[in-house]
Amino acid sequence: MSDLEIDVHSVHKWLSTQSDDAGQPIVLIDCRERNEYDVGNIAGAVLYPMSSWPPPAEAIESFAGKRVIVHCHHGGRSLRVAHWFRQNGHPEATSMAGGIDLWSEEIDPTVPRY
Repeated sequence: MSDLEIDVHSVHKWLSTQSDDAGQPIVLIDCRERNEYDVGNIAGAVLYPMSSWPPPAEAIESFAGKRVIVHCHHGGRSLRVAHWFRQNGHPEATSMAGGIDLWSEEIDPTVPRY
């Protein structure tokens, strides 16, 4: 795992407290497409499809001071989006390794796999 990635167990822990280990608030961004999101999603994640990237300026501004975590299906798209965030003022942005597919396997089997 690279420094651009975070494991699903850490994300799960942080979602339960709404902050990372340092107490910084988090935001979980789902960069999949709407049809994928509609199949299954992680409670609390906000949808900003990669095909419509970047999100509106006001959305990006609302992420200020928050730890940005991005996820997709398996982790490829979210790596690119996390890299974009790092280049655009969010140096701690990370991609959830394994995506929602691994989340379904290891954290919440009620989230459908596809």
